[in-house]
Amino acid sequence: QVQLVESGGGLVQAGGSLRLSCAASGLTFTSYAMAWFRQAPGKEREFVGVIYWSSRSTAYADSVKGRFTISRDNAKNTVYLQMNSLKPQDTAVYYCAASRGGRGGSNHVAYDYWGQGTQVTVSS
Repeated sequence: QVQLVESGGGLVQAGGSLRLSCAASGLTFTSYAMAWFRQAPGKEREFVGVIYWSSRSTAYADSVKGRFTISRDNAKNTVYLQMNSLKPQDTAVYYCAASRGGRGGSNHVAYDYWGQGTQVTVSS
């Protein structure tokens, strides 16, 4: 049974930082592209960024480029999202997702497994 478990969310002031973690189990981690998405109240789920198995290739949404960094530790089956210079508009539930065969990309339909989400709230 595949499980993705996010952690690290919380309340932070604008300009602050948070690091989210997503621990994966039940899958061959290196065979998956891993991504972060987010969803704010009343809005559609939004792509944040993706990292491919080699960790040498990443892609980000324009809204977070230069502020957020995705990394992965294949030995720990864990993917991270380092979020710096947070803004109130970053407030959302953040979801970890896994795409089999490394397809990845920014479209949520390419992802096979999802975590339960972790809340990030940025106060102004």
